[in-house]
Amino acid sequence: MAEATAEQLADTTINDAGIVPKAEFSDRVPINSIISRADGGSGLAGRKARVGGWVKTGRKADKDAFAFLELNDGSCPGNLQVIVEAGLVAGDLSQVVPTGTCVVVDGELKLPPEGAKQKVEVRAEKVVHVGPVDPAKYPLPKMRLTLEFLRDFVHLRSRTNTISSVARIRNALAYATHTFFQKHGFLYVHTPIITTSDCEGAGEMFQVTTLLSEAERLEKELVENPPPTEADVEAARAVVKEKGEIVSQLKSAKASKQEIGAAVDELKKSKDTLSKLEERSKLKPGIPKKDDGKVDYAKDFFARQAFLTVSGQLQVESYACALSSVYTFGPTFRAENSHTSRHLAEFWMVEPEIAFAELKDDMNCAEAYVKFLCQWLLDNCLEDMKFMADKFDKGCIDRLKMVASTPFVRVSYTEAVEILEEAVKNGKKFDNEVKWGIDLASEHERYITEVKFQKPVIVYNYPKEIKAFYMRLNDDSKTVAAMDVLVPKVGELIGGSQREERYDVIVQRIEEMGLPLEPYDWYLDLRRYGTVKHSGFGLGFERMILFATGLENIRDVIPFPRYPGRADL
Repeated sequence: MAEATAEQLADTTINDAGIVPKAEFSDRVPINSIISRADGGSGLAGRKARVGGWVKTGRKADKDAFAFLELNDGSCPGNLQVIVEAGLVAGDLSQVVPTGTCVVVDGELKLPPEGAKQKVEVRAEKVVHVGPVDPAKYPLPKMRLTLEFLRDFVHLRSRTNTISSVARIRNALAYATHTFFQKHGFLYVHTPIITTSDCEGAGEMFQVTTLLSEAERLEKELVENPPPTEADVEAARAVVKEKGEIVSQLKSAKASKQEIGAAVDELKKSKDTLSKLEERSKLKPGIPKKDDGKVDYAKDFFARQAFLTVSGQLQVESYACALSSVYTFGPTFRAENSHTSRHLAEFWMVEPEIAFAELKDDMNCAEAYVKFLCQWLLDNCLEDMKFMADKFDKGCIDRLKMVASTPFVRVSYTEAVEILEEAVKNGKKFDNEVKWGIDLASEHERYITEVKFQKPVIVYNYPKEIKAFYMRLNDDSKTVAAMDVLVPKVGELIGGSQREERYDVIVQRIEEMGLPLEPYDWYLDLRRYGTVKHSGFGLGFERMILFATGLENIRDVIPFPRYPGRADL
Protein backbone atom coordinates (compact mmCIF):
# COMPACT_ATOMS: atom_id res chain seq x y z
CA MET A 1 0.00 0.00 0.00
CA ALA A 2 1.23 3.50 -0.77
CA GLU A 3 -0.33 5.04 2.34
CA ALA A 4 1.42 4.11 5.57
CA THR A 5 -0.55 2.47 8.37
CA ALA A 6 -0.68 3.88 11.88
CA GLU A 7 1.57 1.05 13.08
CA GLN A 8 4.17 1.78 10.41
CA LEU A 9 4.15 5.49 11.21
CA ALA A 10 4.48 4.84 14.91
CA ASP A 11 7.60 2.86 14.07
CA THR A 12 9.28 5.91 12.50
CA THR A 13 11.89 5.86 15.23
CA ILE A 14 15.04 7.87 15.64
CA ASN A 15 18.46 6.28 15.86
CA ASP A 16 21.10 7.24 18.41
CA ALA A 17 22.46 10.01 16.18
CA GLY A 18 19.03 11.66 15.98
CA ILE A 19 18.60 10.73 12.32
CA VAL A 20 15.26 9.61 10.92
CA PRO A 21 15.91 6.18 9.32
CA LYS A 22 15.73 5.86 5.54
CA ALA A 23 13.53 3.48 3.62
CA GLU A 24 14.94 -0.04 3.64
CA PHE A 25 15.74 -0.12 -0.06
CA SER A 26 16.05 3.59 -0.87
CA ASP A 27 18.49 6.36 0.01
CA ARG A 28 15.93 8.73 1.52
CA VAL A 29 13.21 9.02 4.15
CA PRO A 30 9.81 8.58 2.46
CA ILE A 31 7.80 11.77 2.83
CA ASN A 32 4.70 9.88 3.98
CA SER A 33 6.63 8.53 6.99
CA ILE A 34 7.09 12.15 8.08
CA ILE A 35 3.91 14.06 7.25
CA SER A 36 1.39 11.20 7.52
CA ARG A 37 2.09 10.66 11.20
CA ALA A 38 -0.73 11.49 13.60
CA ASP A 39 1.19 14.63 14.64
CA GLY A 40 1.88 15.64 11.03
CA GLY A 41 5.60 15.16 11.66
CA SER A 42 5.97 17.74 14.40
CA GLY A 43 7.26 15.07 16.80
CA LEU A 44 10.31 14.66 14.57
CA ALA A 45 11.39 18.32 14.93
CA GLY A 46 15.09 18.63 15.67
CA ARG A 47 15.95 15.40 13.87
CA LYS A 48 18.05 14.99 10.74
CA ALA A 49 16.72 13.40 7.57
CA ARG A 50 17.58 12.91 3.93
CA VAL A 51 14.53 13.60 1.78
CA GLY A 52 14.07 13.59 -1.96
CA GLY A 53 11.33 14.20 -4.46
CA TRP A 54 10.12 16.29 -7.35
CA VAL A 55 9.35 19.99 -6.95
CA LYS A 56 5.62 20.69 -7.15
CA THR A 57 6.06 24.42 -6.59
CA GLY A 58 9.15 26.46 -5.87
CA ARG A 59 9.79 30.11 -5.20
CA LYS A 60 12.72 32.27 -4.27
CA ALA A 61 12.41 34.63 -1.31
CA ASP A 62 14.24 37.38 0.60
CA LYS A 63 16.00 38.76 -2.48
CA ASP A 64 17.00 35.27 -3.66
CA ALA A 65 18.65 34.43 -0.33
CA PHE A 66 16.74 31.16 -0.09
CA ALA A 67 13.99 29.16 -1.80
CA PHE A 68 10.83 27.39 -0.61
CA LEU A 69 10.30 24.04 -2.32
CA GLU A 70 7.22 21.84 -2.08
CA LEU A 71 8.59 18.32 -2.57
CA ASN A 72 6.57 15.20 -3.35
CA ASP A 73 8.02 11.70 -3.74
CA GLY A 74 4.79 9.87 -4.61
CA SER A 75 4.49 8.12 -1.25
CA CYS A 76 1.42 10.21 -0.30
CA PRO A 77 -0.68 13.09 -1.66
CA GLY A 78 0.91 15.66 0.64
CA ASN A 79 4.05 17.69 0.00
CA LEU A 80 6.95 18.43 2.34
CA GLN A 81 8.24 22.00 2.44
CA VAL A 82 12.02 22.29 2.09
CA ILE A 83 13.92 25.54 2.64
CA VAL A 84 17.17 25.80 0.66
CA GLU A 85 19.65 28.64 1.16
CA ALA A 86 21.36 30.07 -1.90
CA GLY A 87 24.83 29.07 -0.71
CA LEU A 88 23.92 25.37 -0.83
CA VAL A 89 23.30 25.35 -4.58
CA ALA A 90 26.20 25.55 -7.00
CA GLY A 91 25.21 28.47 -9.18
CA ASP A 92 21.75 29.94 -8.82
CA LEU A 93 18.61 28.94 -6.89
CA SER A 94 16.89 28.98 -10.28
CA GLN A 95 18.20 25.43 -10.69
CA VAL A 96 15.99 24.05 -7.92
CA VAL A 97 12.73 26.03 -8.07
CA PRO A 98 11.24 24.95 -11.44
CA THR A 99 8.31 22.53 -11.25
CA GLY A 100 9.47 18.98 -12.06
CA THR A 101 13.03 19.38 -10.74
CA CYS A 102 14.27 16.42 -8.72
CA VAL A 103 15.95 17.48 -5.48
CA VAL A 104 17.56 15.43 -2.69
CA VAL A 105 18.68 17.21 0.48
CA ASP A 106 20.11 16.42 3.87
CA GLY A 107 18.60 18.66 6.49
CA GLU A 108 16.96 19.19 9.84
CA LEU A 109 13.25 18.84 10.49
CA LYS A 110 11.94 22.07 12.03
CA LEU A 111 8.64 23.35 13.36
CA PRO A 112 7.32 26.00 10.94
CA PRO A 113 6.24 29.50 12.04
CA GLU A 114 2.96 29.59 13.93
CA GLY A 115 -0.07 29.66 11.62
CA ALA A 116 1.58 27.69 8.80
CA LYS A 117 -0.54 24.91 7.30
CA GLN A 118 2.26 22.34 7.48
CA LYS A 119 3.25 20.80 10.82
CA VAL A 120 6.92 20.33 9.94
CA GLU A 121 9.42 21.49 7.32
CA VAL A 122 13.01 20.69 6.38
CA ARG A 123 15.78 23.26 6.51
CA ALA A 124 18.37 21.95 4.06
CA GLU A 125 21.98 21.68 5.22
CA LYS A 126 23.30 20.04 2.04
CA VAL A 127 21.94 19.61 -1.47
CA VAL A 128 22.83 16.04 -2.43
CA HIS A 129 21.30 15.92 -5.92
CA VAL A 130 19.58 18.15 -8.44
CA GLY A 131 17.87 16.74 -11.53
CA PRO A 132 17.27 20.01 -13.38
CA VAL A 133 14.38 20.96 -15.64
CA ASP A 134 14.25 23.56 -18.38
CA PRO A 135 10.96 25.35 -17.58
CA ALA A 136 10.66 26.48 -21.21
CA LYS A 137 10.58 22.86 -22.40
CA TYR A 138 8.97 20.96 -19.52
CA PRO A 139 5.52 19.88 -20.81
CA LEU A 140 3.78 19.93 -17.40
CA PRO A 141 3.96 23.54 -16.18
CA LYS A 142 2.69 24.70 -12.80
CA MET A 143 -0.93 25.23 -13.82
CA ARG A 144 -4.16 23.27 -13.87
CA LEU A 145 -3.85 20.76 -16.71
CA THR A 146 -6.80 18.85 -18.14
CA LEU A 147 -6.80 15.07 -17.96
CA GLU A 148 -7.27 15.03 -21.73
CA PHE A 149 -4.07 17.08 -22.17
CA LEU A 150 -2.17 14.72 -19.87
CA ARG A 151 -3.03 11.71 -22.05
CA ASP A 152 -0.46 13.03 -24.52
CA PHE A 153 2.23 12.67 -21.84
CA VAL A 154 1.53 9.28 -20.25
CA HIS A 155 5.23 8.94 -19.36
CA LEU A 156 5.13 12.11 -17.24
CA ARG A 157 1.53 12.41 -16.08
CA SER A 158 2.12 10.30 -12.94
CA ARG A 159 3.94 13.39 -11.56
CA THR A 160 0.62 15.21 -11.31
CA ASN A 161 -1.48 15.15 -8.15
CA THR A 162 -4.45 13.48 -9.84
CA ILE A 163 -2.68 10.65 -11.64
CA SER A 164 -0.43 9.88 -8.66
CA SER A 165 -3.51 9.65 -6.43
CA VAL A 166 -5.17 7.34 -8.97
CA ALA A 167 -2.02 5.20 -9.00
CA ARG A 168 -2.09 4.80 -5.21
CA ILE A 169 -5.84 4.03 -5.27
CA ARG A 170 -5.29 1.47 -8.03
CA ASN A 171 -2.46 -0.10 -6.05
CA ALA A 172 -4.64 -0.26 -2.93
CA LEU A 173 -7.48 -1.96 -4.83
CA ALA A 174 -5.07 -4.51 -6.34
CA TYR A 175 -3.64 -5.27 -2.90
CA ALA A 176 -7.15 -5.52 -1.47
CA THR A 177 -8.17 -7.92 -4.26
CA HIS A 178 -5.39 -10.36 -3.43
CA THR A 179 -6.02 -9.91 0.30
CA PHE A 180 -9.73 -10.72 -0.05
CA PHE A 181 -9.34 -13.85 -2.14
CA GLN A 182 -6.31 -15.17 -0.26
CA LYS A 183 -8.16 -14.64 3.03
CA HIS A 184 -11.03 -16.76 1.71
CA GLY A 185 -8.83 -19.64 0.54
CA PHE A 186 -8.68 -18.89 -3.19
CA LEU A 187 -5.58 -19.78 -5.23
CA TYR A 188 -4.19 -17.22 -7.66
CA VAL A 189 -3.85 -18.74 -11.15
CA HIS A 190 -2.00 -17.12 -14.06
CA THR A 191 -4.08 -17.64 -17.19
CA PRO A 192 -2.60 -17.18 -20.68
CA ILE A 193 -2.50 -13.88 -22.54
CA ILE A 194 -2.40 -15.74 -25.88
CA THR A 195 -5.40 -17.98 -26.48
CA THR A 196 -7.18 -19.90 -29.21
CA SER A 197 -10.60 -19.56 -27.50
CA ASP A 198 -13.06 -16.69 -27.79
CA CYS A 199 -14.69 -16.55 -24.35
CA GLU A 200 -17.29 -13.95 -25.30
CA GLY A 201 -18.03 -15.26 -28.79
CA ALA A 202 -18.01 -11.66 -29.98
CA GLY A 203 -15.18 -12.01 -32.45
CA GLU A 204 -13.66 -8.62 -31.50
CA MET A 205 -10.23 -10.04 -30.75
CA PHE A 206 -6.66 -8.99 -31.52
CA GLN A 207 -4.97 -11.62 -33.62
CA VAL A 208 -1.50 -12.89 -32.71
CA THR A 209 0.47 -13.87 -35.82
CA THR A 210 3.96 -13.90 -37.26
CA LEU A 211 2.70 -14.39 -40.83
CA LEU A 212 2.99 -10.70 -41.71
CA SER A 213 6.55 -10.28 -40.44
CA GLU A 214 7.53 -13.60 -42.02
CA ALA A 215 6.02 -12.50 -45.34
CA GLU A 216 7.97 -9.23 -45.20
CA ARG A 217 11.19 -11.07 -44.32
CA LEU A 218 10.68 -13.59 -47.14
CA GLU A 219 9.89 -10.87 -49.67
CA LYS A 220 13.12 -9.06 -48.79
CA GLU A 221 15.11 -12.29 -48.92
CA LEU A 222 13.72 -13.29 -52.34
CA VAL A 223 14.74 -9.90 -53.73
CA GLU A 224 18.28 -10.29 -52.37
CA ASN A 225 18.52 -14.01 -53.16
CA PRO A 226 16.05 -14.92 -55.93
CA PRO A 227 14.58 -18.44 -55.91
CA PRO A 228 16.06 -21.03 -58.31
CA THR A 229 14.63 -21.28 -61.82
CA GLU A 230 13.14 -24.47 -63.22
CA ALA A 231 16.37 -24.85 -65.20
CA ASP A 232 18.39 -24.76 -61.96
CA VAL A 233 16.20 -27.49 -60.46
CA GLU A 234 16.46 -29.62 -63.63
CA ALA A 235 20.22 -29.25 -63.60
CA ALA A 236 20.32 -30.41 -59.98
CA ARG A 237 18.14 -33.40 -60.88
CA ALA A 238 20.56 -34.29 -63.67
CA VAL A 239 23.45 -34.19 -61.20
CA VAL A 240 21.56 -36.53 -58.84
CA LYS A 241 20.88 -38.89 -61.72
CA GLU A 242 24.54 -38.78 -62.78
CA LYS A 243 25.80 -39.43 -59.24
CA GLY A 244 23.32 -42.31 -58.90
CA GLU A 245 24.58 -43.90 -62.08
CA ILE A 246 28.18 -43.65 -60.82
CA VAL A 247 27.22 -45.49 -57.64
CA SER A 248 25.49 -48.22 -59.68
CA GLN A 249 28.51 -48.62 -61.96
CA LEU A 250 30.90 -48.91 -59.02
CA LYS A 251 28.71 -51.56 -57.39
CA SER A 252 28.52 -53.53 -60.68
CA ALA A 253 32.30 -53.32 -61.03
CA LYS A 254 32.63 -54.55 -57.46
CA ALA A 255 34.73 -51.53 -56.57
CA SER A 256 36.23 -51.11 -53.09
CA LYS A 257 34.07 -50.06 -50.14
CA GLN A 258 35.98 -46.80 -49.91
CA GLU A 259 35.24 -45.90 -53.54
CA ILE A 260 31.55 -46.83 -53.25
CA GLY A 261 31.27 -44.98 -49.91
CA ALA A 262 32.77 -41.82 -51.39
CA ALA A 263 30.40 -41.99 -54.37
CA VAL A 264 27.40 -42.52 -52.06
CA ASP A 265 28.44 -39.44 -50.04
CA GLU A 266 28.54 -37.41 -53.24
CA LEU A 267 25.07 -38.71 -54.15
CA LYS A 268 23.69 -37.69 -50.73
CA LYS A 269 25.13 -34.18 -51.10
CA SER A 270 23.58 -33.77 -54.54
CA LYS A 271 20.21 -35.00 -53.21
CA ASP A 272 20.39 -32.49 -50.32
CA THR A 273 21.17 -29.72 -52.78
CA LEU A 274 18.23 -30.74 -54.97
CA SER A 275 15.89 -30.87 -51.98
CA LYS A 276 16.86 -27.34 -50.90
CA LEU A 277 16.49 -26.01 -54.42
CA GLU A 278 13.06 -27.61 -54.81
CA GLU A 279 11.98 -26.15 -51.46
CA ARG A 280 13.22 -22.65 -52.35
CA SER A 281 11.62 -22.84 -55.79
CA LYS A 282 8.22 -23.16 -54.08
CA LEU A 283 8.71 -19.98 -52.04
CA LYS A 284 6.36 -17.22 -53.05
CA PRO A 285 6.05 -13.72 -51.61
CA GLY A 286 2.97 -12.88 -49.54
CA ILE A 287 0.98 -14.63 -46.85
CA PRO A 288 0.75 -18.42 -47.30
CA LYS A 289 -2.61 -19.60 -48.63
CA LYS A 290 -4.34 -22.95 -48.82
CA ASP A 291 -5.75 -24.37 -52.06
CA ASP A 292 -9.12 -22.78 -51.32
CA GLY A 293 -7.50 -19.34 -51.07
CA LYS A 294 -7.86 -19.02 -47.28
CA VAL A 295 -4.89 -18.13 -45.08
CA ASP A 296 -2.86 -21.20 -44.17
CA TYR A 297 -2.53 -20.82 -40.40
CA ALA A 298 -0.71 -24.15 -40.22
CA LYS A 299 2.32 -22.08 -41.33
CA ASP A 300 1.81 -19.59 -38.47
CA PHE A 301 3.81 -19.59 -35.21
CA PHE A 302 1.27 -21.63 -33.23
CA ALA A 303 0.17 -23.68 -36.29
CA ARG A 304 -3.36 -22.30 -35.80
CA GLN A 305 -5.16 -18.99 -35.31
CA ALA A 306 -4.32 -17.33 -32.00
CA PHE A 307 -5.56 -14.19 -30.26
CA LEU A 308 -5.02 -11.94 -27.27
CA THR A 309 -7.40 -13.07 -24.56
CA VAL A 310 -10.69 -11.28 -23.84
CA SER A 311 -11.02 -13.19 -20.55
CA GLY A 312 -9.15 -15.75 -18.48
CA GLN A 313 -12.42 -17.33 -17.37
CA LEU A 314 -12.47 -20.45 -19.52
CA GLN A 315 -8.91 -21.39 -18.60
CA VAL A 316 -9.31 -20.64 -14.90
CA GLU A 317 -12.41 -22.87 -14.87
CA SER A 318 -10.13 -25.83 -15.56
CA TYR A 319 -8.28 -25.10 -12.32
CA ALA A 320 -11.53 -24.55 -10.39
CA CYS A 321 -12.52 -28.06 -11.49
CA ALA A 322 -9.49 -29.39 -9.62
CA LEU A 323 -8.53 -26.83 -6.94
CA SER A 324 -12.07 -25.65 -6.09
CA SER A 325 -11.62 -21.92 -5.37
CA VAL A 326 -9.36 -19.94 -7.71
CA TYR A 327 -9.04 -16.49 -9.26
CA THR A 328 -7.12 -14.81 -12.03
CA PHE A 329 -6.24 -11.13 -12.21
CA GLY A 330 -4.61 -9.83 -15.36
CA PRO A 331 -4.85 -7.88 -18.61
CA THR A 332 -7.49 -8.65 -21.23
CA PHE A 333 -7.97 -7.23 -24.71
CA ARG A 334 -10.84 -6.20 -26.96
CA ALA A 335 -10.44 -5.00 -30.56
CA GLU A 336 -13.57 -2.89 -30.37
CA ASN A 337 -13.28 0.28 -32.42
CA SER A 338 -14.97 2.38 -29.74
CA HIS A 339 -13.97 5.89 -28.68
CA THR A 340 -16.28 6.23 -25.65
CA SER A 341 -15.15 7.20 -22.15
CA ARG A 342 -15.94 3.65 -20.97
CA HIS A 343 -13.90 1.56 -23.43
CA LEU A 344 -10.27 0.49 -23.59
CA ALA A 345 -8.52 -1.96 -25.93
CA GLU A 346 -6.47 -3.27 -22.98
CA PHE A 347 -7.99 -3.52 -19.52
CA TRP A 348 -7.66 -5.62 -16.38
CA MET A 349 -10.13 -8.19 -15.09
CA VAL A 350 -10.50 -9.91 -11.74
CA GLU A 351 -12.10 -13.32 -12.34
CA PRO A 352 -12.78 -15.73 -9.46
CA GLU A 353 -14.20 -19.20 -10.11
CA ILE A 354 -15.76 -21.35 -7.38
CA ALA A 355 -16.48 -25.08 -7.56
CA PHE A 356 -19.47 -26.56 -5.68
CA ALA A 357 -21.15 -23.15 -5.95
CA GLU A 358 -24.50 -22.04 -7.36
CA LEU A 359 -25.66 -18.60 -8.48
CA LYS A 360 -26.57 -17.45 -4.95
CA ASP A 361 -23.04 -18.31 -3.77
CA ASP A 362 -21.64 -16.33 -6.70
CA MET A 363 -23.77 -13.31 -5.80
CA ASN A 364 -22.74 -13.55 -2.15
CA CYS A 365 -19.06 -13.62 -3.10
CA ALA A 366 -19.40 -10.67 -5.49
CA GLU A 367 -21.20 -8.56 -2.88
CA ALA A 368 -18.66 -9.36 -0.17
CA TYR A 369 -15.76 -8.57 -2.52
CA VAL A 370 -17.10 -5.17 -3.61
CA LYS A 371 -17.85 -4.21 -0.01
CA PHE A 372 -14.34 -5.28 1.01
CA LEU A 373 -12.77 -3.10 -1.70
CA CYS A 374 -14.78 -0.05 -0.64
CA GLN A 375 -13.95 -0.48 3.04
CA TRP A 376 -10.29 -1.05 2.19
CA LEU A 377 -10.05 2.34 0.47
CA LEU A 378 -11.72 4.04 3.42
CA ASP A 379 -9.30 2.38 5.82
CA ASN A 380 -6.08 2.60 3.81
CA CYS A 381 -6.36 5.30 1.15
CA LEU A 382 -8.44 8.03 2.76
CA GLU A 383 -6.11 10.96 1.99
CA ASP A 384 -6.18 10.14 -1.72
CA MET A 385 -9.94 9.70 -1.57
CA LYS A 386 -10.23 13.13 0.10
CA PHE A 387 -8.24 14.58 -2.78
CA MET A 388 -10.60 12.99 -5.32
CA ALA A 389 -13.61 14.27 -3.35
CA ASP A 390 -12.17 17.78 -3.29
CA LYS A 391 -11.20 17.93 -6.97
CA PHE A 392 -13.60 15.66 -8.86
CA ASP A 393 -16.53 14.05 -7.06
CA LYS A 394 -17.71 15.40 -3.73
CA GLY A 395 -19.81 12.28 -3.15
CA CYS A 396 -17.15 9.63 -3.76
CA ILE A 397 -16.33 8.96 -0.09
CA ASP A 398 -20.00 8.83 0.90
CA ARG A 399 -20.58 6.43 -2.01
CA LEU A 400 -17.85 4.10 -0.71
CA LYS A 401 -19.32 4.23 2.79
CA MET A 402 -22.81 3.48 1.49
CA VAL A 403 -21.71 0.48 -0.59
CA ALA A 404 -19.50 -0.90 2.20
CA SER A 405 -22.35 -0.85 4.72
CA THR A 406 -25.53 -1.48 2.67
CA PRO A 407 -26.99 -4.88 1.71
CA PHE A 408 -27.26 -5.12 -2.08
CA VAL A 409 -30.77 -5.28 -3.55
CA ARG A 410 -31.44 -8.40 -5.64
CA VAL A 411 -34.01 -8.37 -8.43
CA SER A 412 -34.60 -10.69 -11.36
CA TYR A 413 -34.11 -9.40 -14.90
CA THR A 414 -37.86 -9.66 -15.41
CA GLU A 415 -38.48 -7.48 -12.33
CA ALA A 416 -35.85 -4.98 -13.55
CA VAL A 417 -37.60 -4.66 -16.93
CA GLU A 418 -40.93 -4.15 -15.15
CA ILE A 419 -39.36 -1.35 -13.07
CA LEU A 420 -38.08 0.32 -16.25
CA GLU A 421 -41.45 -0.09 -18.01
CA GLU A 422 -43.18 1.51 -15.04
CA ALA A 423 -40.72 4.42 -15.21
CA VAL A 424 -41.51 4.91 -18.91
CA LYS A 425 -45.23 4.92 -18.14
CA ASN A 426 -44.58 7.65 -15.59
CA GLY A 427 -42.84 9.84 -18.16
CA LYS A 428 -39.20 8.76 -17.92
CA LYS A 429 -37.48 8.87 -21.34
CA PHE A 430 -34.71 6.43 -22.24
CA ASP A 431 -32.64 6.55 -25.43
CA ASN A 432 -32.89 2.75 -25.69
CA GLU A 433 -36.19 0.88 -25.94
CA VAL A 434 -37.37 -1.01 -22.86
CA LYS A 435 -38.84 -4.46 -23.37
CA TRP A 436 -38.21 -8.00 -22.15
CA GLY A 437 -35.28 -9.51 -24.04
CA ILE A 438 -33.10 -6.41 -24.41
CA ASP A 439 -29.58 -6.22 -23.06
CA LEU A 440 -29.88 -3.53 -20.40
CA ALA A 441 -28.11 -0.35 -21.50
CA SER A 442 -25.97 1.72 -19.14
CA GLU A 443 -28.80 4.26 -18.77
CA HIS A 444 -31.16 1.46 -17.67
CA GLU A 445 -28.64 0.07 -15.18
CA ARG A 446 -27.92 3.48 -13.70
CA TYR A 447 -31.63 4.29 -13.37
CA ILE A 448 -32.16 1.09 -11.39
CA THR A 449 -29.20 1.59 -9.06
CA GLU A 450 -29.10 5.41 -8.77
CA VAL A 451 -32.76 6.44 -9.03
CA LYS A 452 -34.97 3.49 -8.11
CA PHE A 453 -32.98 1.90 -5.28
CA GLN A 454 -30.13 4.40 -4.67
CA LYS A 455 -27.85 1.55 -3.70
CA PRO A 456 -26.06 -1.39 -5.36
CA VAL A 457 -28.35 -3.86 -7.14
CA ILE A 458 -27.77 -7.41 -8.38
CA VAL A 459 -29.89 -8.31 -11.42
CA TYR A 460 -30.08 -12.05 -12.12
CA ASN A 461 -31.68 -14.62 -14.49
CA TYR A 462 -31.18 -12.96 -17.87
CA PRO A 463 -32.62 -14.08 -21.24
CA LYS A 464 -30.36 -16.75 -22.71
CA GLU A 465 -30.18 -14.98 -26.10
CA ILE A 466 -28.18 -12.05 -24.69
CA LYS A 467 -25.74 -14.06 -22.57
CA ALA A 468 -22.74 -16.31 -23.28
CA PHE A 469 -22.97 -20.02 -24.09
CA TYR A 470 -21.32 -21.14 -20.84
CA MET A 471 -24.04 -19.73 -18.55
CA ARG A 472 -26.32 -22.37 -16.98
CA LEU A 473 -29.73 -22.74 -18.61
CA ASN A 474 -32.55 -22.33 -16.09
CA ASP A 475 -35.49 -24.72 -15.85
CA ASP A 476 -37.70 -22.31 -17.82
CA SER A 477 -35.38 -22.80 -20.86
CA LYS A 478 -35.72 -19.06 -21.49
CA THR A 479 -33.26 -17.61 -19.00
CA VAL A 480 -29.78 -18.41 -17.75
CA ALA A 481 -28.35 -18.23 -14.24
CA ALA A 482 -26.48 -15.01 -14.90
CA MET A 483 -26.05 -12.00 -12.65
CA ASP A 484 -24.76 -8.44 -12.98
CA VAL A 485 -23.79 -6.20 -10.07
CA LEU A 486 -24.90 -2.62 -10.75
CA VAL A 487 -23.51 0.31 -8.76
CA PRO A 488 -24.11 4.06 -8.84
CA LYS A 489 -21.83 6.10 -11.12
CA VAL A 490 -20.81 3.30 -13.53
CA GLY A 491 -23.75 0.89 -13.84
CA GLU A 492 -22.47 -2.66 -14.41
CA LEU A 493 -19.40 -3.37 -12.29
CA ILE A 494 -19.49 -7.17 -12.27
CA GLY A 495 -20.86 -9.78 -14.63
CA GLY A 496 -21.06 -13.43 -13.60
CA SER A 497 -23.00 -16.65 -13.72
CA GLN A 498 -23.37 -20.21 -12.67
CA ARG A 499 -21.61 -22.17 -15.41
CA GLU A 500 -23.35 -24.84 -17.48
CA GLU A 501 -22.02 -28.13 -16.11
CA ARG A 502 -24.27 -30.45 -18.18
CA TYR A 503 -22.42 -31.74 -21.25
CA ASP A 504 -25.39 -32.14 -23.58
CA VAL A 505 -26.80 -28.73 -22.71
CA ILE A 506 -23.55 -26.81 -23.23
CA VAL A 507 -22.92 -28.54 -26.59
CA GLN A 508 -26.38 -27.45 -27.69
CA ARG A 509 -25.73 -23.87 -26.49
CA ILE A 510 -22.43 -23.67 -28.42
CA GLU A 511 -24.15 -24.88 -31.58
CA GLU A 512 -27.09 -22.50 -31.08
CA MET A 513 -24.67 -19.57 -31.00
CA GLY A 514 -23.04 -20.67 -34.25
CA LEU A 515 -19.66 -21.32 -32.65
CA PRO A 516 -17.39 -24.18 -33.78
CA LEU A 517 -17.09 -27.05 -31.28
CA GLU A 518 -13.45 -27.90 -32.01
CA PRO A 519 -11.77 -24.95 -30.20
CA TYR A 520 -13.86 -25.74 -27.09
CA ASP A 521 -13.23 -29.48 -27.03
CA TRP A 522 -10.86 -29.14 -24.07
CA TYR A 523 -13.53 -27.04 -22.28
CA LEU A 524 -16.10 -29.77 -22.88
CA ASP A 525 -13.69 -32.26 -21.26
CA LEU A 526 -14.40 -30.49 -17.95
CA ARG A 527 -18.01 -31.68 -18.39
CA ARG A 528 -17.11 -35.12 -19.76
CA TYR A 529 -14.84 -36.01 -16.87
CA GLY A 530 -15.95 -35.31 -13.30
CA THR A 531 -18.28 -32.40 -14.00
CA VAL A 532 -19.19 -30.19 -11.05
CA LYS A 533 -21.46 -27.23 -10.39
CA HIS A 534 -19.35 -24.10 -10.44
CA SER A 535 -19.82 -20.35 -10.67
CA GLY A 536 -17.75 -17.25 -11.19
CA PHE A 537 -17.71 -13.61 -12.17
CA GLY A 538 -15.55 -10.92 -13.67
CA LEU A 539 -14.94 -7.45 -12.25
CA GLY A 540 -13.64 -4.78 -14.61
CA PHE A 541 -10.81 -3.35 -12.55
CA GLU A 542 -10.77 0.04 -14.25
CA ARG A 543 -14.53 0.35 -13.77
CA MET A 544 -14.00 -0.21 -10.05
CA ILE A 545 -11.49 2.65 -10.04
CA LEU A 546 -13.94 4.90 -11.91
CA PHE A 547 -16.59 4.03 -9.34
CA ALA A 548 -14.24 4.77 -6.44
CA THR A 549 -12.69 8.01 -7.71
CA GLY A 550 -15.61 9.58 -9.55
CA LEU A 551 -13.46 10.22 -12.63
CA GLU A 552 -15.35 10.21 -15.91
CA ASN A 553 -12.93 8.68 -18.42
CA ILE A 554 -11.52 5.17 -18.16
CA ARG A 555 -8.36 6.32 -19.96
CA ASP A 556 -7.37 8.22 -16.82
CA VAL A 557 -7.42 5.27 -14.41
CA ILE A 558 -4.97 2.93 -16.18
CA PRO A 559 -1.27 3.88 -16.37
CA PHE A 560 -0.81 3.41 -20.11
CA PRO A 561 -4.20 3.46 -21.89
CA ARG A 562 -4.62 1.69 -25.22
CA TYR A 563 -7.53 2.68 -27.43
CA PRO A 564 -8.13 3.12 -31.17
CA GLY A 565 -5.31 5.18 -32.62
CA ARG A 566 -3.22 5.27 -29.44
CA ALA A 567 -0.72 2.85 -27.92
CA ASP A 568 1.95 5.18 -26.52
CA LEU A 569 5.13 3.67 -25.07
